[in-house]
Amino acid sequence: MKVKICGITDIKTAQFAIECGADALGFVFADSKRKVTVQQAKEIMEKLPTSILKVGVFVNETIQNMTAIASEVGLTTIQLHGDEPPEICRNLGVTGTIKTIKAFNVGAREDLRQVDGYGCDYYLLDSPRGRYRGGNGTAFDWTVLEGIQLIDKKVILAGGLTPENVAEAIRQTNPYMVDVSSGVETDGKKDHRKIKAFIEAAKSTVKEEVK
Repeated sequence: MKVKICGITDIKTAQFAIECGADALGFVFADSKRKVTVQQAKEIMEKLPTSILKVGVFVNETIQNMTAIASEVGLTTIQLHGDEPPEICRNLGVTGTIKTIKAFNVGAREDLRQVDGYGCDYYLLDSPRGRYRGGNGTAFDWTVLEGIQLIDKKVILAGGLTPENVAEAIRQTNPYMVDVSSGVETDGKKDHRKIKAFIEAAKSTVKEEVK
């Protein structure tokens, strides 16, 4: 099981997550208590291995700004966490050098229809919006995914995941990757103990691998 730790703001946490087995790290460039500057992100990513997916999280940002930031700091992946239309994904994918994730807020089964028409590398299913677009610490009803075949789509499950519930979430939804931010925090700060516990719980859960 692949794991993404989102909301990274310092090099020590980034390196610790990688040591524990994280496959992807997320850096928020949108309005959030975890927002990082371009310079902060650049300094962190310069010290990270090339094998890690380095994800920049944006909300309703222009393609020009996203690609400029991606180039400057060394992003491998752009996560669209706003109301971006399918054309944005298609245009970002033209170069073939940057992968894309489109996030969808899921409150009911019909919300999954949003996925149709988007040509992304990954599809992130998140809980309904709170104060921020993501990282609100609440889970959606995973049973809405029962019987849904998201064929040829690599699904990233997010929203309210914790070290205590991630194994059950994986068993119920069989995602390609799980994504956590607030679920591995204590008092709004990344907690190394929780990061380690989350990654261990996720990677020890048996699932059917998505090829």
